[in-house]
Amino acid sequence: MAEKVPLKEQALNADRVTRIGHEVHAVCPDFNAKAFTREVMADLPKLVLKDRIARVSSALHAHIPVTGAAALEVILRSLPPTPEAAGVTNDFGLHIYSPHSDYVARYCRNAELLDHALAALKRLTCYFTAEVAVRYFLTDFPDETMKAVNAWAHDDEHQVRRLASESTRPKLPWAPRVPLAIDAAVPVLDQLYADTSKYVRTSVANHLHDIATDEPDVALAVLRRWKASERATEKDFKFIARQALRSKLKQGWPPAHAFLGYERDAPIEVSPPRLDRTQFVDGDILAFSATLTATAATPVDVMYVISSTTAHGKPREKVYVLTRTVAKPATPLPLTKAHALRSTATMTLVPGPHTIALQVNGRRFPAVSFQLNED
Repeated sequence: MAEKVPLKEQALNADRVTRIGHEVHAVCPDFNAKAFTREVMADLPKLVLKDRIARVSSALHAHIPVTGAAALEVILRSLPPTPEAAGVTNDFGLHIYSPHSDYVARYCRNAELLDHALAALKRLTCYFTAEVAVRYFLTDFPDETMKAVNAWAHDDEHQVRRLASESTRPKLPWAPRVPLAIDAAVPVLDQLYADTSKYVRTSVANHLHDIATDEPDVALAVLRRWKASERATEKDFKFIARQALRSKLKQGWPPAHAFLGYERDAPIEVSPPRLDRTQFVDGDILAFSATLTATAATPVDVMYVISSTTAHGKPREKVYVLTRTVAKPATPLPLTKAHALRSTATMTLVPGPHTIALQVNGRRFPAVSFQLNED
């Protein structure tokens, strides 16, 4: 099996840094592309992705022989005429252009260049999504930037419409927080939740999920209003609602289940999980089965919960979706899963006692125990 190339190496590498230099030199002959590439590559190998973006951005600033509006114009003219001409084949864009929006955020974030900078980010987001850069403008110029965001929500390009939702998310991953009220962009979401683009609708769902994390009642009120409007198709609305409420569903929050049509006290019974064995090590497969029975046709949202402790002895629960279906009377519903017990980059499994339990429509059923041993 070929070794997987790390994202940072795919995103910004020697070939791409060289290409950036050539593209800038083509519109600004005084830009020393060789010196730019040489200086960036001296540092790039030891840097993580975020720092690679910043390093390329700072080198552009150091080598473009003009500043201010003139430098911003060089950055924009260096872009290929269209995203397609640049080689963009997906909605997200090409990472080779991530330093460009970083440049705008670092070196063009001032009152004099504000309108030009926001217009530049609108254009750049079609080459590589620019939501992180926008957040610095939301911090320094919230009113002016929100005015632009509201205009972006009506743009013809779906990447720009998505930027309006994504840049204002309260809890955008790997991005600075913005000093806005948690529901500040709900009017933007009102415009976008029935968008024709799934790329946009997914951002809306994730934005509303961020709101639901801290203010679930606010998110639920928004969903109720959208449902009543009937602007979105039933399929699209169900996707948004489920994505927006996904964490609250895992937490067993009754209003989330009720909104999606899952009765917490549904007439069901669930057998305890049956394990093929009870002793495991990191990397093993935990196979389990159970049976759900119902006395009436009942929509069920079935999850399983693995409980353990962290390395510091704190309780930890991980909740996973198993199935969503309609249980029928007199027809037992088999529940089976082969779950990989494997440490990841974000979660290390700790040897010791574990339990697994089934959760249906937010209701937790009795758990069974198993042991994770040292390798």
